[in-house]
Amino acid sequence: MGIYRELGRNPGVLRILASQLTARFPFGMLSIILLLHIQRAYGDYTSAGIVLATQSIGQAISGPMSSRLMGRWGMRRVLSLTSVLCAGLLVAIALVRLPLPIVAGLALLIGLSTPPVTPAVRTLYPRLVPNRQLSALFSLDASAQEIIWVLGPVVAVFVSSQFGTAAGLCVAAAFMLGGGAWFIMSRTVGEVKLPPSKRGLGAVLRYPTVIISTVIGFFFVASFAAIEAGIVAAFSGSAGHGGGGQGSIESGIVLAIFAGGSLVGGLLIGHREMRPWSLLLRIGIVLAGTSACLVSLNIWWLSAVLFIGGLGTAPVFAAISNLVSSTVKFSETAEAYGWIGTGQLVGVATGSALGGVAIDAAGASGAILVSTGLLIVAALCAAVSLRWIPDLKGRTVEPPPETGTLSLPLP
Repeated sequence: MGIYRELGRNPGVLRILASQLTARFPFGMLSIILLLHIQRAYGDYTSAGIVLATQSIGQAISGPMSSRLMGRWGMRRVLSLTSVLCAGLLVAIALVRLPLPIVAGLALLIGLSTPPVTPAVRTLYPRLVPNRQLSALFSLDASAQEIIWVLGPVVAVFVSSQFGTAAGLCVAAAFMLGGGAWFIMSRTVGEVKLPPSKRGLGAVLRYPTVIISTVIGFFFVASFAAIEAGIVAAFSGSAGHGGGGQGSIESGIVLAIFAGGSLVGGLLIGHREMRPWSLLLRIGIVLAGTSACLVSLNIWWLSAVLFIGGLGTAPVFAAISNLVSSTVKFSETAEAYGWIGTGQLVGVATGSALGGVAIDAAGASGAILVSTGLLIVAALCAAVSLRWIPDLKGRTVEPPPETGTLSLPLP
């Protein structure tokens, strides 16, 4: 654990870590809140799926493009514009009753204006700490981001059940603005200049590691969205009040324990040197815990097996960050993380939509089965990618050097 104490001694690291997590927190809330908000407004999950799908399309387009714009316009300008616009659109959906096609159009704009916080911060990390500490920083970031992907839905369900889904959307917008301002005003964000990429949009996808990370991240995060919907559905009937009260508390407890397992796993495993088979092994841990949920929906059983599955969650995210940082040039890392972030954000929306359809068809177990299937696909992708995953044992995690033409004076 001494490596994490060393991280804290680097100026600005803890502030950047805390502020970017606050700015990214709405990303873990939005899919569940939109799912509930649209379902309650229009009476079916199909409408909610349409809205989530249009949001996903917008995110798929915006991720790489907004990341590249940071190299031209600067991080602060791009992050400020997108944060204000995205938060305003969320409030509009929350407070104004509109026809479904218009809501779908607003959801598309929400996706297009999603603030590129993740690519920004992961591009900053190599400039914040020495190379030997970078793997530990990625691990700490992956552990802490469980607040986003697991506790975010807990907060979303609690606020929505107690105060309504409109309040939930407004809370997400408040986090986006407040956390975004905190992160944007950090001194490091203003000091680090991201060089513009020298190649065209999408050229970074020529790196096999970027393709691998994007595809695996999509299926991996989609599985979380599906199981979170399944856990909420599993306990919504126990309260007898349409998902509020005791049911919300029980689902929140289970998801919090899942997050706790991820936090423990990230701190104990995530910083370890990555071997080619590490990613597959870590996904396998999550798959074992998730598939065991199909045995019983008892709260004690779910808490136990999801804690075990959670031990592999943060280490998977840490492995993906290490994979990109060690193989992609610094000038292209923002776009690389943009593609990966797009894959994960689209995965959240896709997993929520598939989970909602599965709940309508087969109850909570259907969503858990969907989650298990998505993890199996992620594991298969990791297995067939072993030849392209570098062996980082004994190596520092740092971007490869930039190459270019050096002009020398003639004799």
